[in-house]
Amino acid sequence: MFGEDLKKDLLTRLAKIEGQVRGIAKMIESDKYCIDIINQVSAVRGALDKVALKILKKHVNTCVVNAIKSDKSEEIIEELIKTIDRYLK
Repeated sequence: MFGEDLKKDLLTRLAKIEGQVRGIAKMIESDKYCIDIINQVSAVRGALDKVALKILKKHVNTCVVNAIKSDKSEEIIEELIKTIDRYLK
């Protein structure tokens, strides 16, 4: 599904995010300043958004394009809209 370059990029990003989340836990354990913790949470959310956007772009450029070519555009577009709606909530 994912090309090797994209897969490597996504896994690298997720490993970094995993490290950031562990860092947040350590910050909480160490009673760090609340605003510093919130800033790190915000950075993780932004990084996850970038991962999601890369996956969404891949989906649109492959699955959605193929569905449109095979006359299944209504279903795939509806699925895409529902997914984006869930993501934005």
